[in-house]
Amino acid sequence: MRTQRNPVRALDKLDHKILNILQQDGRIAMKDLAERVGLSVTPCIERVKRMERDGVITGYYARVNPTQLGAALLVFVEITLDHKSGNMFEQFRREVQRIPEVLECHLVSGDFDYLIKARIGEMADYRKLLGDILLQLPGAVQSKSYVVMEEIKETLTIPVDV
Repeated sequence: MRTQRNPVRALDKLDHKILNILQQDGRIAMKDLAERVGLSVTPCIERVKRMERDGVITGYYARVNPTQLGAALLVFVEITLDHKSGNMFEQFRREVQRIPEVLECHLVSGDFDYLIKARIGEMADYRKLLGDILLQLPGAVQSKSYVVMEEIKETLTIPVDV
């Protein structure tokens, strides 16, 4: 269930600078962040805390190498449901969130209903994921898979104008 947030205060150029730096280095010391954006430490910390409180900054993550964790194979899967209803979408959403190999799942418009991004070790793991898990999701009747041969660009950074 989604929660309503209060309207967020407009972000200014300093906020944008802070966001750009934090997206590149979430572990930067507040002293160094303040120096890079031209603020003293206390106002810089206050801005970061405000953006966290307002939901602009939603977390900090360690980026890991999937190959080092035995999850080198990246696949995208289109899933089509047999019928569309609010209840079916909710059941699907609830179940897909329980699958650890699924990194992302998006309800989309077009010829299919969901686009899933998953990471697994090898093709045998993918066969199991598709047949034993994804196609067993509520309402799933059809799938189309795309195995990634080469990752050209992957980023979590959202462009922020300065």
